[in-house]
Amino acid sequence: MANKKMTSLGKQKSVIRELAGFGAERAKVVGPENVLNFSIGNPSVPAPKEVKEAILDIIQNETPQAVHSYSAGNGMESTRKAIADNLNKRYGTDYGADNLYMTCGAAASLNIALAALIEEPSDEVVVLAPFFPEYTVFIESQGGKMVLVEARDDMQLHAEDVEKAITKNTRAVLINTPNNPAGVIYSKEALEELAAMLEKKSKENGRPIYILSDEPYRELVLVDDAEVAWVPSIYDNTVVCYSWSKSLSLPGERIGYILVPGKVEDKDLMPAIGGAGRALGYVCAPTLMQKVIERCVDVEPDVEVYKKNRDLLFDGLTEMGYVVAKPAGAFYLFIKSPDGDSETFSDRAKEYDMLVVPGTGFGSKAFMRLSYCVDTETCEKSLPIFKEMMDKYYR
Repeated sequence: MANKKMTSLGKQKSVIRELAGFGAERAKVVGPENVLNFSIGNPSVPAPKEVKEAILDIIQNETPQAVHSYSAGNGMESTRKAIADNLNKRYGTDYGADNLYMTCGAAASLNIALAALIEEPSDEVVVLAPFFPEYTVFIESQGGKMVLVEARDDMQLHAEDVEKAITKNTRAVLINTPNNPAGVIYSKEALEELAAMLEKKSKENGRPIYILSDEPYRELVLVDDAEVAWVPSIYDNTVVCYSWSKSLSLPGERIGYILVPGKVEDKDLMPAIGGAGRALGYVCAPTLMQKVIERCVDVEPDVEVYKKNRDLLFDGLTEMGYVVAKPAGAFYLFIKSPDGDSETFSDRAKEYDMLVVPGTGFGSKAFMRLSYCVDTETCEKSLPIFKEMMDKYYR
């Protein structure tokens, strides 16, 4: 018999993937230009020219063995050093190559980190709604229990809400800022309050409670004066999971890292990260992409089209009467269905070949996620449909 736990996880539906598949089928019928697909977070902005130049130069001028061979399990030392230098320059830290473990993207980073932290079936990981639905799979597959903190209307982090979810079994608090799906950025003050509370609770529990900071959208800041605080500078027992999928528009290349700062209390955590990577079968991150990142680690994304799309949709939808929290980062809108039922709204939108993701899997049935990392024309075409749906179903 197949493993029952894995079978259960495998049968869980991914609404995002299902909608994307539906969109692909409809595109065959009506043409791709007539499907308004806001379902999946594939960046519409091409990878920066520096990435293409690096790939071509590496392939043309380095030996195949150097480009396509295995690297060390934790990644190339030169790549890890380049990343450490970048972080040190930006955040005034003192990281070295040994603080970093290269991974196959943020999903691998999170699974490895969770496997390294979770020891007992009773261990709990606190997650703040709204949240990326795969967190449930990641935590449960690594043997832990997810404990959900319900979202307030502002979708922000409130330490007092998290504190109510902390128990003697809490192993980590998983945060995501800028947030998928709401696009909010947690304030430095809120993170400082969370850190103070976790320090107190860690002492009470007799072991550290970690912050697991999932940061694939760190560079996608859409408000000029907004700050994405560097969490390890606020709380020592922080593990950072990062990916270049969004910042360099490379989701299919699967390249990221885990950062374990030297200040973490458990000095065996990095060896545990390495052991978890081996146990999960992550032999090493793609060597070519490690070399590319080494050259492009200082390259910043172009977010202007995301700002344009956000403003176009936010202004248009709020004028129609939709309730939307204006995102400060990432490339998502979290929109409240006028009747509080995002699943019904999503089904109705499909009748217009418009795909929006119901928020049930994100921890909020009332809201739906719209990924505006698409052509601006797609956003423009969607507004009359949103208007017609509001008039037809909800007035």
